Amino acid sequence: MCKLFVHADSELWISRTHSLRIDGMVTSIRMENAFWNALTEIAARDGMNLPQMITRLYHESIDAGHDLGNFTSFLRVCAMRYLALQLSGDIPRDTRVPIASLDADKILARNMDQKPPAKPRTKSANMRGLLPISGKMPPYTPVDTR
Repeated sequence: MCKLFVHADSELWISRTHSLRIDGMVTSIRMENAFWNALTEIAARDGMNLPQMITRLYHESIDAGHDLGNFTSFLRVCAMRYLALQLSGDIPRDTRVPIASLDADKILARNMDQKPPAKPRTKSANMRGLLPISGKMPPYTPVDTR
């Protein structure tokens, strides 16, 4: 299993920094090339360059009331969601089809129907017995694997 990942093109996990201006403020975003590749493809599908698409994502997220304290993580999730939606068939793999031409509400509704119900969060890790009574993790003891 791991061979599929370990022997992949190492360029995919090399990080690269892009600097861009959003609302007059210069910001730098550092991510791995695999994420930049997916985001570049998303932008191209709608006739935008990468800075234009990132700025649009930023504005639409703010307009939707999202807290973008970690914008880079948000962009990584956008890239992963794009690939997942392609795999599920919700976004055509044909990159000539613009994302803006898709029925986002219908895709979101279908995704919500497939989502398993959330499990109630009632007990902390300590109450579930995952931590000792003190609430502190025991000291790490290395294991000899020879």
